[in-house]
Amino acid sequence: MFSRRTFSLALPLALASPALLRAQTAAQDVAPEIDAIRQAAAGMDQLHAILIQRGDETLLEEAPRGRGLATPANIKSCSKSLVALILGSCIARGEIASLSTTLGEAAPGLIPSDATDGVADLTFGDLVTLRAGLQSTSGPNYGAWIASSNWVAYVLRQPRVAENGGRMIYSTGTTHVLGAALAEVTGESLATLMRQRLGEGLGVEIPAWTRDPQGYYMGGNQMALSPRAMLQVALMMRDGGVYDGRQVVSADWARDSARARTRSPFSGLGYGLGWFVSRTGWMLARGYGGQIIAAHPERGLAVAISSDPMRPARSGGYFGDLIGLIEGPIAGLA
Repeated sequence: MFSRRTFSLALPLALASPALLRAQTAAQDVAPEIDAIRQAAAGMDQLHAILIQRGDETLLEEAPRGRGLATPANIKSCSKSLVALILGSCIARGEIASLSTTLGEAAPGLIPSDATDGVADLTFGDLVTLRAGLQSTSGPNYGAWIASSNWVAYVLRQPRVAENGGRMIYSTGTTHVLGAALAEVTGESLATLMRQRLGEGLGVEIPAWTRDPQGYYMGGNQMALSPRAMLQVALMMRDGGVYDGRQVVSADWARDSARARTRSPFSGLGYGLGWFVSRTGWMLARGYGGQIIAAHPERGLAVAISSDPMRPARSGGYFGDLIGLIEGPIAGLA
């Protein structure tokens, strides 16, 4: 027989039981799939952490290697996607009129006197979609670029290999110019913009990172986020720019980020406003070594993967394995 005390303790559990049962059922219905994903992740010796959320439910949150789930780690070129979000905030606030605004109109002081012809006419749309038409400063050209005395000027002096707004040319220097232009337009450093316009809305820490010789924070590389913070970015993009009830990024910008405007010549993925786009509806931030922030709005899925930042992750290798995991077993969790 229940005593009054037993009844008072049992009542909250009884009232909560429908929600608890729903959560338990949701977890149980994908338990074999989660186990398979966990085992696959454990077998990838480059993978440090993996987090998966479906709706409001965290399905997997593990760090078999690396610095754990809460410690900031280098997200490499996932930074490019975050710089793109800052551009979206500047357009939403009227600090930049539109994607058609040119570098010469918004930040003429960044352009050296001996810049390559056409540089002043580069639009913010060209920069954020990596279609500046200038020789890449990534890959084998990266070392010479960061050894230069003026990173922005070095990029803008590169030989032209395509027209403005033409084919995608993957180049960290292009995103660095974009980040410097955002700092010039707003009068704030890129780090301050990241903290105020993303970090505060998401409730995440964004530590200081590399600056160029002129003091501009590096646009497109070397930022750090914890794997949990990476997942929060993914959730925001999945949910139309909203996180925890706050509109962190405009809904229009979040949606347009996933509309492919060009295509990567390496992975074959589409590329929108700083975000890669798969044919099956994933939007992805991708960083060297296998850093991934991924969102699938239609399936209600958000994924964060951190990896060893010192080892390559090519489309035909480890990155391809990660995409196979995301497009296959993870997508099947929806």
